[in-house]
Parts: sequence; C-alpha cells; structure tokens
Amino acid sequence: MNIAGLRAIIKFTERSAATNCARLLAIGVLVSGLSSGLPAAAEDLQPSDPAMSAEKAMVATANPHASAAALEMLKAGGSALDAAVAAQMVLGLVEPQSSGIGGGGFLLHYDGPGSALTSYDGRETAPAAAADPSMFLQADGTPRGWPDVAKGGQPVGVPGVVAMLEAAHRAHGVLPWATLFEPAIRLAEAGFDVSPRLSKMITRNAELADYEVAGDYFFRSDGTPLQPGDRLTNLAYGQTLRAIAADGASALLTGEIARDIVQAVRRSAVNPGLLSEQDLARYRPYERTPVCNGYRQWIVCGMGPPTSGGLTVLQILGILSHFDLAALEPGSMEAVHLISEASRLAYADRARFMADSDFVDVPVVGLLDPAYLEARARLIDLTRSMGKAPHGAPPGSDARAYAADASPELPSTSHLVVVDAAGNAVSFTTSVERAFGSRLMVHGFLLNNQLTDFSFVAEQDGRAVANRIEPGKRPRSSMSPMLVFDRHDNLLLAVGSPGGSRIITFVTQALIAMLDWDLDPQPAVALPHHVNRGGATELEIDTAIADLAPALEAMGHEIKIQALTSGLHAIRVTPNGLIGGADPRREGTINGY
Repeated sequence: MNIAGLRAIIKFTERSAATNCARLLAIGVLVSGLSSGLPAAAEDLQPSDPAMSAEKAMVATANPHASAAALEMLKAGGSALDAAVAAQMVLGLVEPQSSGIGGGGFLLHYDGPGSALTSYDGRETAPAAAADPSMFLQADGTPRGWPDVAKGGQPVGVPGVVAMLEAAHRAHGVLPWATLFEPAIRLAEAGFDVSPRLSKMITRNAELADYEVAGDYFFRSDGTPLQPGDRLTNLAYGQTLRAIAADGASALLTGEIARDIVQAVRRSAVNPGLLSEQDLARYRPYERTPVCNGYRQWIVCGMGPPTSGGLTVLQILGILSHFDLAALEPGSMEAVHLISEASRLAYADRARFMADSDFVDVPVVGLLDPAYLEARARLIDLTRSMGKAPHGAPPGSDARAYAADASPELPSTSHLVVVDAAGNAVSFTTSVERAFGSRLMVHGFLLNNQLTDFSFVAEQDGRAVANRIEPGKRPRSSMSPMLVFDRHDNLLLAVGSPGGSRIITFVTQALIAMLDWDLDPQPAVALPHHVNRGGATELEIDTAIADLAPALEAMGHEIKIQALTSGLHAIRVTPNGLIGGADPRREGTINGY
C-alpha cells in the first residue's frame, strides 16, 4: 500500500479539542486534580538502557545481543529488514522462551519516505490432518485443560517466520542473506552468558526437564536450572543457521531438518501430533494489505487478519477518538476507566468476528467504519462500567454467523523495531506462543505450540466459532506491530509488544501515551499498565495505578492486581533524529548511531 494512497481511503474522525472537552464535561468527567500515575518499581522489573537518541539509525530489541547484531548490520550498510533478520536469529538463541525459527510472526515494513507500506504474515498453519474440530476436547465433549494441550506434538503448527523473513528480504534486503546469520552463528558456537530473565523463565518452567533434549540443554548436569552467567553454547543451532544461510527457508521446511521436526511431533511421548513433511513443504508466507485508520491528526497502521491485533488496536483508538484524552492525566482514574471501556467494546467484536480471513469473512471495513465506532463510543458511561460489553453489528457483517471465542493466548513473545539510515522501518512481532513453546527441541531450536491459539470449541449454540481449527488455517493472534504517520505521510512512530492477548492493550496505551500525552518513547513504555480484555480490569502490581482499585471498584469494575509483563519497544522519528524506548520490565536495549 502506498502511503500517499491512504489519504483516499481513510476518513478522519478527529474532533477539535474544544468539542471533545465540552462533551467530557457535559457528561460529568472531572479533568482537573487527577492523579499522575507515575510508574513505580515492581519486583519483576528488569533494568533497561535509558532513553537514547540517534542521528541516523536505531534498533530496539528484547536482548542486548540481538540489538548489537542488528546494529552491526545497520553499520555495514544493511537495511531495516536486514537488521530485523539478524536480530531474530540471535533472539532465537538468547531468548528461546519467547521466539525463534520454530515459530511465526508478523512484520510491518515501510519502504522509506513516499514509498510503500507492506505487511508480511509468517503465522503458523494447522496440519492438513487437523480436520477434526474435536481434537482439543475430552471424551465428554468439554475442552481439555490448556496446560495439558499446550505441550508435546499436538499443538505444533508449521513454523513460518524464516520463510516470511526470506520473502521480505527478497523485497527489502540489501546485504546478502548469509551475512545476516553471522552474528547468531558466532554467538551459538562461541557461547553466551545466560541472562537473568532466561534463568528465571527456566526455573518457572521446571517441566522442561521432563523433555530429553530441552532438559539436557536448559539444565545443569546436576539437574538444576541454568543460572545467570552460566556459559551456554548451541552448536546444533549454529549448524541449522548455516544450512538456512546457505539454502534459505527450504533448509528448514524440507530435507533432514523437516523430517526431524515431523518425527519429534509425531513420536512425542506427550500429545503426539499430526504434522507432516508435506505440511512443511507447502508452507507459504503471505504479503498482506495493512490495516490503517485515522486517529485524530495521525494515520495508524497495523497488521490485518489472521492477527486481531491491528484491527482491535484501531477499534479502541477509533472509539477513543470521540473523547479528549489529552485533557486527562496518564494513569488517572478517568483515563483508566475510559480506555478500559473502549477496550471492552473492541474485544467483544474481536471475539465474534476476527480470525483467518482466508477461511472466514472478516468485516474489516465495517469494523473500522467511523459511524460504527462513534455508535460504539456512545455506549460508554463515564461514571459507571458497562461490565460485559456486547458485540456490535459492523456494516457488512452477519452478527449471527459466528459464535464468540475466548481462546487463550499466553504471554511469551518478542518484539523489535528498526529504523535505518534511509528511513526504512520495521515493526516485527515474533513468537513461539507460551514460554518455551511446545517444549520439543529439534536441531537446536524449540518448536511452537501455536495451535492452542485456535478455539478449543468449534461451535457454540449451533453456530461455528470463526477461530475454530481447520486444515491449513492460521490461528488468530493478538500480535500488534504498528507504524504511525502524520498527515503529510511522514513516519512518526514504530511500536509493538509481546504479551499474549494483552498485547493489544499494551500497544494501545503506548500509542496514547506518545500521541495524546506527547511522551517520549521511554516514559511511554514504562507507564504502569492497566488491561481490560472484556472481563476484569487488571492493574499492574506494585505501581501507582494499583492504588486506583477502590475507586474503580466503586464504578463497577471487577479488579485484579497482578504482574503485567509487557516488552514494549518504540522508536520516534523526529526532524532532529530518532528517539527510542525499551520496556524496563524485560531485558530490552536500544542501539543506534
């Protein structure tokens, strides 16, 4: 999609600040004397590099080794896409609990000033043999427990991230494909120090020790989990990367590695699966049309189906465009309530309408229709929570066609952003689903468990669930890589996050912080979190925002106070250079020059 062409298809719904403020005051919102909601340290938070700026190019990833690899490519004259590939290969080594070549992802690419915006779908696919919609049910027809289903061979989908990156590199790469693998190969063969987060995640997932290959890799010889600072090499991963560097994605999806993936899945002692060599060989990444919509004076763009992320973020923003958020303080009770109520409405539509658009008719245009979103905004009572939000009837949809789905998405994913010296940009979210995926490890990398992102129930009340499992289908996701442009088509922001189905709210709040509240990326990504996915309003533990619980409960919110570990990364493009932000809750770092 050409950025200039967005002007023809986007109807801006912005209102003046005076009009919005008048509406807020008319229905009783107090916009003075609000709490500041400044972030406070939580036990789970990890230190991050301070906000930094750069003149020409910048990258922010979830691990210092990955950021260094990406910067190495940028300084060698590589593109943003080159840097993203190098970073992903390193992340699969040093942060294997979150992403890797055995998983999938979504990538948004901007080809520089005045050029095209493209999105790439590397989501996993269900095996051709996955024709039985009851595969995740017990004998009595009730859903199996998620922890029981999410391990072993059955939940493994065809990994798509390498094929996707290869396709994107053909279009946007500058450096040779093989060059992009050199940092990860060096690190795999020379070894790296286990980070505190990796050690903590191994400890939290002690059942890894029950899986022979993963247990031998992630635990010491005495059976204890690897500790921070332990030296870890992965020669098998280095060999796999050498094969992919030489032969591309076909080295992973055909031949010896593919055969071993299939054997690991089908012969798994836990939940043997249905994956075949034909499934792997048939995999194709897709170039998709991005979803974009106006938000006040900006154009916000994301990924469309099969992820629900872009559409749901844009729906929340479209609903909130009818309120003057700039008049509210970050972390105030009024802001938390308003954003929570808009999120309820968008998540209700997500559950009903969003899935793989190659299999179901997703009403993309209707879900973003300005009149429809304005009508949804009118359902918000600024003095009282609506509780469970109803789904809507967006133009072009049949609200009776599908039943609602609430399939779980667990928070183990990674995100990175890159802007290169030519102005090209990447926002890329990548995942193996839950921490350490299926637990099955082959040729030095973990296999995903993404099929558990499908609905376990294929129909309800006589209606099909849009996100039910079907052969070759891609499970619905919440991954939300986003890019933001101004009215003159200039790139302003690149942002995204891990976090399972909470990704949508993490990214939305970061966008509001940087657009409505004009915060720089670092303070924006460090703000305390609040999440509503259609049920309880979750407040981040050990932050100032948790103190709002009594006031929000008085407004009818059900409250849960808990850890909300995002992994936001953001880059702001300014006339004077680039400003980055890395989430303090994880081990992210920002590099640039």
